[in-house]
Amino acid sequence: MGSKDSKNAGSFTLPGELGYEDLTLKMAKKWGADIIRDSDGTILSDEILNAGYGIYSTICIIRDHNEWARKNMDKLQQTFLMTSPKVAESTAMTIDLMEDFFKDQFMINASKESMKYWQVYDRTNNEMLPSDQWSYHQEEQSITINQMKPWHKYTVSFMAYRIWEEISMYNHTTNNWNKEHLMQLDPRYQETQEFMLEWMDQWCKTHPDTTVVRFTSMFYNFVWIWGSNSRNQYLYSDWGSYDFTVSPLALDEFSKQYGYTLTAEDFINKGKLNVTHMPANQKKLDWMKFIHDFVIVFGKKLIDVVHKYGKQAYVFYDDSWIGIEPYSKRFKEFGFDGIIKCVFSGFEARLCAGVDVPVHELRLHPYLFPVGLGGAPTFMEGGNPTLDAKKFWNSIRRALLREPVERIGLGGYLHLVEPYPKFCDYIEKIADEFRTIKEFHKAGKPMTLKPKIAILTAWGSLRSWTLSGHFHETHMHELIHINESLSGSPFEVMFISFEDVKQGALKQADVVINAGFAGSAWSGAQHWKEEEIVSIITEWVHDGGAFIGVNEPSALDGYDTYFRMSHILGVDMDNGARVCHGKWELNEQQISGLIVKGSTFKSKEHIYLTDNKTKVLAQINELPVLTSYDFGRGRGIYMSSFETNLANTRTLINIILYACKEKLLQEYMTDNAKTECAYYPESKTLVVINNSEEKQSTGILTEKGKVELEIKAYDTIMIGL
Repeated sequence: MGSKDSKNAGSFTLPGELGYEDLTLKMAKKWGADIIRDSDGTILSDEILNAGYGIYSTICIIRDHNEWARKNMDKLQQTFLMTSPKVAESTAMTIDLMEDFFKDQFMINASKESMKYWQVYDRTNNEMLPSDQWSYHQEEQSITINQMKPWHKYTVSFMAYRIWEEISMYNHTTNNWNKEHLMQLDPRYQETQEFMLEWMDQWCKTHPDTTVVRFTSMFYNFVWIWGSNSRNQYLYSDWGSYDFTVSPLALDEFSKQYGYTLTAEDFINKGKLNVTHMPANQKKLDWMKFIHDFVIVFGKKLIDVVHKYGKQAYVFYDDSWIGIEPYSKRFKEFGFDGIIKCVFSGFEARLCAGVDVPVHELRLHPYLFPVGLGGAPTFMEGGNPTLDAKKFWNSIRRALLREPVERIGLGGYLHLVEPYPKFCDYIEKIADEFRTIKEFHKAGKPMTLKPKIAILTAWGSLRSWTLSGHFHETHMHELIHINESLSGSPFEVMFISFEDVKQGALKQADVVINAGFAGSAWSGAQHWKEEEIVSIITEWVHDGGAFIGVNEPSALDGYDTYFRMSHILGVDMDNGARVCHGKWELNEQQISGLIVKGSTFKSKEHIYLTDNKTKVLAQINELPVLTSYDFGRGRGIYMSSFETNLANTRTLINIILYACKEKLLQEYMTDNAKTECAYYPESKTLVVINNSEEKQSTGILTEKGKVELEIKAYDTIMIGL
């Protein structure tokens, strides 16, 4: 299969394309591909299918069935929507239900089964109106409300069919497709299940060349609500939300199974919806479990069909992944043979690598589309796909040095690479580099430093490495920046919940990191009410543990301090109750080598020292941004903020080592923060990477002495020791 020898080929999936057979087979040889796949909007010709490569075929089981969907419009997937608040100027008002929403995406479900779940709310006094106070007008798609209180705000929550599958909708608008809009089926209905099982069986019969069926996730897409106004096109997006799983049938079945009935307001939540960044209440947790149970049971039936025909089943962990939960203890029940993750960043590579499944594969960026996800040009005039590839690989490579995956690949339209030979050359370099690193991992794990880190959140291991989506969608949260920096750092990392703390999880950890804004799932919110949690962590730090808090860690109103762990951190936050109290003066004490040149901090208002023992390691305008507090044999560290970059990543590593009272510069660490390294003892190989866009000089202490070298921008050097 090409000019590369067997050691330099394999573990690479290439997107093929009908009409570009010569290019497909040429690139397969150049990049050492062993698998050729189709992409959304492409098909493979017989020449490609018969070229001796493994074949991935992409299916999205809930779409591409428009003929059946048009005959069964009542079995499309649905969601609750809420109109924007309207102020009543009199005792009656009519509200246009679809005024705010993209009409190509939604169609009102005004069936009797649906309307029993509709709700009209007086948001001023937070009361639901009885159904006899409002009426629906089908032709106008509006609701008239009577007996209103003038100058109060009112909203309508209603159920709507989703008539354009969101990923198809995005691909359609991004690539200016002129084709039929694809709808999505809801497998909750028995008739849909029978159709899907029959379709899956027939599909397997008619695709004998397919070796791997690549499910574009399963059934339910992450929530992506589009608006009618281009100034606010994306009204809401949450990659961990379950809002697109509702239907009258599902709600009825939930009521029978759980003994209580969910309402529209349980999903709408005063218009805020149930954002993954906020801790879940019991109703949301019950609904998640309800959907998860269904997706596992029916999903396994489809996978069993694939296995019956001797094919493997991989799942794409993006798009319609809701209900799959790869870090759930039940994920293995699906029977997937592999998982594929679209990656932009290091934490996403770690997210994929840690799933309990035989094969892990990364779909690299840039995607072979004319424009990137943010609309910037890629494979078109003004684009620089080679530089894009270097920057993406730069983030992903450092994570892969720490945790392996079995495969990498690309997606999209292969013909777009023809005018970009430098891009083709760079992908060849990436593929060869990946295969080499993979071999190092086969021989043995890379060396890690002593401290083992536990990330403490309300979600725990269920949301290992991620928050909710890609980096560009969760960048505003400190924890995702911390995860990104840690993804390529020389530490073992685990993700724990507050329940895990009570079950003894801290026995396995040297450092606990708790980061996020007050009330978020990431800082913990109401979980800090539990005195047992506070006591366990306090004792653990006293006995030698390290607690690192970022932004508003352990924050909760109602106690003597706002930060519940202030006695460990040595700082607290004043929300106005202490404006008349005296404040300890800041006396900055710099620790040599701790803060790397170029590191940045953002100050946070109203942070103050709890007592004179708090060491201020950095301050901005008389506000502490980095502090240390010795407590028993342990140590508490407070950081007002964290944003991932090269300098801050090394500073975070230093802070972790300092918190554990370890040396800051140890063997197999580079002395230049713009570079990193990983040492594989079994292979006796040191891999050094330059994460910057400029050539760097760096040195590494090893057991055999110091290694000094120069390394080109974004380059990798491998040294036998």
